[in-house]
Amino acid sequence: MTTQTDKPKEDGLLGLTLRQPPANIEAEQALLGALLTNNRAYDRVSDFLAGEHFANRVNGQLYAAIARRVENGQLADPVTMRAELENSGMLDSVGGMAYLAKLLTSMVGIINAGDYGRAIHDAWIRRQLIDIGETVVNNAFGATGDLSGPDQIEAGEEALFRLATEKGKDGDFVAFNKALTGALNVAALAFQSAGHVTGLTSGLRDLDKKTGGLHPSDLLILAGRPAMGKTALATKIAFSAARAIMGEAEEKGGKPNGSVAIFSLEMSAEQLATRILSEQAEVSGERIRRGDIGQKEFDRFVRVSHELARLPLLIDDTPAISLSAMRTRCRRLKRTQGLSLIVVDYLQLMRPSVGTRPESRVLEISMITQGLKAIAKELEVPVIALSQLSRQVESREDKRPMLSDLRESGSIEQDADAVMFVYRDEYYLQQRMPKETAYDSMDKYSVAMDEWQRKMGLVHNKAELILEKQRHGPTGTINLFFEGEYTRFADLDNIHEQ
Repeated sequence: MTTQTDKPKEDGLLGLTLRQPPANIEAEQALLGALLTNNRAYDRVSDFLAGEHFANRVNGQLYAAIARRVENGQLADPVTMRAELENSGMLDSVGGMAYLAKLLTSMVGIINAGDYGRAIHDAWIRRQLIDIGETVVNNAFGATGDLSGPDQIEAGEEALFRLATEKGKDGDFVAFNKALTGALNVAALAFQSAGHVTGLTSGLRDLDKKTGGLHPSDLLILAGRPAMGKTALATKIAFSAARAIMGEAEEKGGKPNGSVAIFSLEMSAEQLATRILSEQAEVSGERIRRGDIGQKEFDRFVRVSHELARLPLLIDDTPAISLSAMRTRCRRLKRTQGLSLIVVDYLQLMRPSVGTRPESRVLEISMITQGLKAIAKELEVPVIALSQLSRQVESREDKRPMLSDLRESGSIEQDADAVMFVYRDEYYLQQRMPKETAYDSMDKYSVAMDEWQRKMGLVHNKAELILEKQRHGPTGTINLFFEGEYTRFADLDNIHEQ
């Protein structure tokens, strides 16, 4: 005899599997009836609804056939659709003319077509969520053995992100008067600003003049050959932005409402912090590592470190971080502390989103740059991504970089709103120092050495920031001051130099 307590309990997961996936067949039939009666109903659903969104495969095929005719400027009614379906062999699969007649009796008015379309789309989103959930559960049970637990989290987040960005939101036009209002607000902000900077300051006067600062949703590429100072310049910009955020908060007597995130894939957080401390305390980083500093320098080092600790500057030194992990951490940071700028050092060391397997390195870099641009737009912050240059720069007489020198340049150049190159002539000229053994007399060697020293004097402590592409403003070369001992960039004082 089986008692009540002896009955097997229903498994929660089994109960879920017995449920029917969300679908609204009545809405599908009503919408199709409206489309066949009045093709203008298609305008109310065409921007977000597709054949694959229908739960009933037959209804989806019929919707796709109607859409093809309407978009080609042809009439789609029961008569024309009969010929279309017969020619394509679909008439029997959709249920013949009897089914078309049934759809006409299910029709709704054109005014309600949009509501029925959204009901169909909403049911499709719910089915996608169920599929994603099942995949997450199956992976957690070990269906995919090559994905670790953290990788499974990233894969699930990436699937949800794709659903939200690609299909979950309806696009629409923005009225021009609203766009004008936004443009006027930006202009007013620039007019009221003392430095005419509408975006976040880069800390470099001449760069801010050309760009108006760092603007939300922009992807900026900072590229250069090794030893040119890419990381030092990016760190300078990140530090200046964090200091500006802190200064604004102190003026208002509150906490910073934004932060700067640095993803350092090449250097550790400690190495990056040492660089910033070296620059601000004016103590050589090499001497800091060796401990070759006096008491006065050490005291200054400690004092500056306390000042820097207050800045809203965060460093993530996860090696080979994936795009989906970066997106998740930036979202969390924006939600908890606010986010004003993202710096990535550097993009060739990143991995694409978990679960994607690009066919080539070029495609992989393309996915990463597109993803960084998507993060910039979604979170409405500027993203600065550092990039390496190809070796072909070294084979030219003039080693100033060009857009074609970017590794996998097509995708990087296309996705970026601005591309900047760091170049230091002093670095290359140092390598061409005359050697006494190369000359057959001391007089010739002396002449060559004097000429080399003259040229070194012209380029000493100077760098060029070549703004090669800018979607929203002028291009050109910006001269900067570079102090190698502290790996420090600053504005070049041309007035006193002249």
